[in-house]
Amino acid sequence: MLAGKRIAVVLPAYNAARTLERTIAEIPRDIVDDIILNDDASSDRTYELAQALGLHTIRHQINRGYGGNQKTCYAEALGRGADIVVMLHPDYQYSPKLITAMASMLVSGHYDVVIASRILGNGALAGGMPLYKYICNRLLTAFENALLGQKLSEYHSGYRAWNRDVLERLPLLHCSDDFVFDNQMLAQAVHFGFRSGEISCPTRYFAEASSINLRRSITYGIGVLRTALSYRMHRTGLRRSRLFEEAPAAQLSAVPPAAPTAVQPAIIAEHQLICPT
Repeated sequence: MLAGKRIAVVLPAYNAARTLERTIAEIPRDIVDDIILNDDASSDRTYELAQALGLHTIRHQINRGYGGNQKTCYAEALGRGADIVVMLHPDYQYSPKLITAMASMLVSGHYDVVIASRILGNGALAGGMPLYKYICNRLLTAFENALLGQKLSEYHSGYRAWNRDVLERLPLLHCSDDFVFDNQMLAQAVHFGFRSGEISCPTRYFAEASSINLRRSITYGIGVLRTALSYRMHRTGLRRSRLFEEAPAAQLSAVPPAAPTAVQPAIIAEHQLICPT
């Protein structure tokens, strides 16, 4: 616990057996009360290894995609009493050692959402981020800042922390089950007036870390542009979007991990953990 708040770390996992132990070894157990891993129908031994490591482990029998994996993770964390939920990829690309700092920013009362930014500082390119991904990240972020009226350094990091009331209020079931889920979730947080903070985070690009191909990155980029435009049109009343409509309280309780929905074969074949940018 931290300042009386129960801290949960959720790991949306897919074929993460090669990096899971390194990730878990750096999670600060002095403040983390619960570590939850959801295995999204991996073809390796991710599920078995997570159980051997003593994690609270659940599993999709059918791959639901990156966004679908997170929905189950958040539902499970809320159901187990988390006050703060940190979403961390188990591919060891982000530093688990920052969990304490991120949770501290939330319990301070200054922020509702914390994003671990690869762009703040000089960590992205130094950590091996491909130049084309860095450039796309900066361009997409500039576009989103303009349309969402924010000043974030990036919207595309896969390392975030959330207060419980954020997860309970956002209409996450209206978000995609694909990679653009992350981006839609941040846009929703902006729309509903939650306060976002950032912390600089080093990143690691290496052979065992997850990645996606150029085609899936382009699909993600298009989804980001659509999300920002949908936000602006919704706010100005030009076109309503259910992404930004109020949803019933505790809607994530309707996400049963034992009853996943099928997704497109392309998502199943190429689903990885890392943010496309």
